[in-house]
Amino acid sequence: MNYPASELVIDPVLIRTHDVSGPRYTSYPTADRFVEAFGENELRQWLAKRNIGGISQPLSVYVHLPFCESICYYCGCNKVVTRDHSRAGKYIRYLERELELIAPLLGGRAEICQLHWGGGTPNFLAREELTSLMRALNACLPRAADCECAIEVDPRHAPPGTMKFLRELGFNRVSLGVQDFEPEVQRAVHRIQPFELVERVTREAREAGFRSVNFDLIYGLPRQSLDSFNRTLDSVVELKPDRIALYSYAHLPALFKPQRRIVPTELPSAETKLQILTLAIGRLTRAGYLYIGMDHFARVEDELAIAQRQGRLHRNFQGYSASPESDLLGLGISAIGRIGPTYYQNEKRLDDYHAALDDGRLPVARGLELSSDDLVRRAVIQALACHSRVSIESIELAYLVDFKSHFAAELKDLRRLEADGLVDLSDDWISVTPRGRLLVRVVCMVFDRYLREARARATYSKVI
Repeated sequence: MNYPASELVIDPVLIRTHDVSGPRYTSYPTADRFVEAFGENELRQWLAKRNIGGISQPLSVYVHLPFCESICYYCGCNKVVTRDHSRAGKYIRYLERELELIAPLLGGRAEICQLHWGGGTPNFLAREELTSLMRALNACLPRAADCECAIEVDPRHAPPGTMKFLRELGFNRVSLGVQDFEPEVQRAVHRIQPFELVERVTREAREAGFRSVNFDLIYGLPRQSLDSFNRTLDSVVELKPDRIALYSYAHLPALFKPQRRIVPTELPSAETKLQILTLAIGRLTRAGYLYIGMDHFARVEDELAIAQRQGRLHRNFQGYSASPESDLLGLGISAIGRIGPTYYQNEKRLDDYHAALDDGRLPVARGLELSSDDLVRRAVIQALACHSRVSIESIELAYLVDFKSHFAAELKDLRRLEADGLVDLSDDWISVTPRGRLLVRVVCMVFDRYLREARARATYSKVI
C-alpha cells in the first residue's frame, strides 16, 4: 500500500524498540566509508569525464567557512574558534586558489544551479571578504538565473543591514541557527540569543526579499523540558519560518570536545526527548507545516513540499533539496563533493589545506568511487528517505538487477520490520508506513551493506 507522503503516526512503543544509532544518509555510502586511496588524481579524472559526449550533470557548489567567535557546546561541526578576524582574509585567498585550480577542470564555463555557504559562521567574514569570495565564484562559476543561493547565518553576528547586504550579494535563502529560545538552555550550551534578535533578523531577511527563511532547532539539549520547548515552539510559530530543521542532539563527548562542557545530568531523559518530539510534530503540523522526513518540516506551499508531492525531492549533504540532482563541488576545509559516481572530501585541518594549495595541489584528503552495488543501494535509500517508498520495478529497470535476488537478505530483514508495522511489502513496492516514517533511517539501514558487514555504529546519532 502506498501512503500519502505527509501521513505520520507517532507510536512510542515502536520508537523505543527501534531507537538505535544510525546514519542520516546525506550520502550513501556515508562519509566514514571514504578511503585515502581516492585522492587528487582520481578527482581530476572524474572531473574530466563530466562533459564526455557533450552532456553533463547540473553543478552545485558548497563552500565551507569554518570560523566562529565562540564555541557552542553542542556543536559537532568542523570549525575554527577565534576572535582574530584577520584569519578569514587568508582563508578567502586560499579558497580563491582552490577555485583557480578546479574551475579549468570543468571543461568550460559551467553554470551552477545551487550554491550553499555553511560553517562555522559564514557571517563571521567582513563584508569586503564576503564580496571578494562571491566575486571570485562568479568569475569562475557563473550562477544560473534561477540559482538557489543559501547561506547559514548566526543571528548574533548579523547587525542591522546584514540581511539586505547578503540579499544584494545574491543570496535568496537563509538558514538561521536558533536551536532554542529558552535563556536557561542557551546558558547551558553557551549560546545567548534573545528572541528579539532572531525576530529582527527574520524580519530584515523578509524585507530584503529572501524567498525562504529557515530555522534550525535542536531537541535534547541540557535543561530542556516539555514546558520549556513548548515556549520555544510558541516563538517559532509566531515568527513563521518557511522551513524548520528539528535535529536530535547527539551527546558524543568522546568525539566532540566542546560537548564535554555539557553536564550529563542536565540532559533530558530519552522519554522526555520523545515527548518533546511528539509535542513539536503536533504543534508544527497544526501550524501548517508538513513533516518532509528525517527532521525536516516545510510549509505546504514550500518548494520542498511540492517537490515531494511531485516525486522530485532528493537528499544531499545539505539535507533535502528541490533543486535538480547535480554534481557538487566542495570548497574549503572538510568540504565534501560529489562528481559522477564518486565522492571526495577535502583536508580537515587548515594547515594541511594550505599546504596542498601552496604545492599547487587540489586539497583532497580522501574519497570513494561507488561500485554498481553502491549505486543501486543509494537509489533505494534515496527513495525511502525522500518518498517513503521504493518501486521495485523502477530499480530493476534503472540498474539491471533482479531486486528480489540481489536483496534477498534485506527482504528477509524487512519482513521483521513489516511484522513490527514499520513497512508494507508487496511484489511491486516497499512502502514505509505512517508509523514507520519517524524511523525511516532504520529502514534505510537495512540496505546499507557497510552496516550489514557489522561495522561499528557507535559514531552515529540515535534515530530519535
